[in-house]
Amino acid sequence: MKAVIVSNADLSVGDVEAPAPGRGQLVLDVVRCGICGSDLHARHQADAVADIAAEIGYAGFMRSKEKVVLGHEFSGIVTATGKGTRLKEGTPVVSFPLLRLGTDVHTTGLSARAPGAYAEQVLVQDALSLAIPNGLATDVAALTEPLAVGLHAVRRGEVGKGQVAIVIGCGPVGLAVIMMLKAHGVKTVIASDFSAGRRALAVTCGADVVIDPAHESPYSSAASHGHLTKAPDVFELGVSTVEKLAKLPVPWPLVWRAAEKVGAATPKHPVVFECVGVPGVIEEIISTAPLYSRVVVVGVCMEADKIRPSMAINKEIDLRFVLGYTPLEFHDALHLLAEGKVNAEPIITGVVGLEGVAGAFDALKDPETHAKILIDPSSSATTPVPR
Repeated sequence: MKAVIVSNADLSVGDVEAPAPGRGQLVLDVVRCGICGSDLHARHQADAVADIAAEIGYAGFMRSKEKVVLGHEFSGIVTATGKGTRLKEGTPVVSFPLLRLGTDVHTTGLSARAPGAYAEQVLVQDALSLAIPNGLATDVAALTEPLAVGLHAVRRGEVGKGQVAIVIGCGPVGLAVIMMLKAHGVKTVIASDFSAGRRALAVTCGADVVIDPAHESPYSSAASHGHLTKAPDVFELGVSTVEKLAKLPVPWPLVWRAAEKVGAATPKHPVVFECVGVPGVIEEIISTAPLYSRVVVVGVCMEADKIRPSMAINKEIDLRFVLGYTPLEFHDALHLLAEGKVNAEPIITGVVGLEGVAGAFDALKDPETHAKILIDPSSSATTPVPR
């Protein structure tokens, strides 16, 4: 079968062995596969990622010298089944991109041992595959995986509906975070990006306020939301609170403890999602965000970076890092799409065939033109065309 193969950062279309399903496995005819930022990183920085993966016990991540078929965000039609499977041939599905091989599990599309969906067919686990519900278009269903990333980030951020969420960077990951924040009822979502094209997509995806950071800080409206921005504000809050509570007929520590139990003793603060992945951005957020901010790092920075722990300590910044999603979040992302609670169609900015993948990688360098490019293995398009 035909597939796009990456080796030593070179992308080429060639023939690879067609997959055969083992027990509990399915073969899918690929309908669509998204080009992910992780694929862009893996093309040029596979060895760096593999070294980190090996440090935490996974030796199967792709190496630059290997021949690898990328592609981990996809939809397809079941065309062959192994023993002990549930789904029938002809079923349109999406699949969590992990593949069991003997006693090991490998990352589909990011391992030479588990070829991905930049191909006519892909091998998946039946147990990790979900039938596409409600007549959801299979090309839109291919966005389940990146939306699950956004959903996982939002859940890790523990954003209250009344809190302010600030999304730094409106590429595909940032847009997924915006959509999931709005799906969870967050009333105020502020989005920030230097690109006018991405800011426009952020509006389409539901952002309430959109900022060009070249001209305005995404935290400029912090005061109107009751966020604390200076240390003296914290001092004043502590002193004035005790002064007020001391006038009550009960000991003030009892009131304070009661307030803590319901979350009323914590100063108001935003949740900031870092969706850029460039050195210096985390430090900039720590330095400029309001005090007590929770910072969720979603963007993948592939280089060493520096932060000032003393600044984060003095501002009591809550710093969280996220990776991927759970099988339940993958399921929930699919159903949010299928039930119409999330409309991700606007982020699909082009479709190419296998011969157009190398050009699509180049096209994605222009944030004004493209967000998510999908691969259609049956297409002859060599440059991105509208969906």
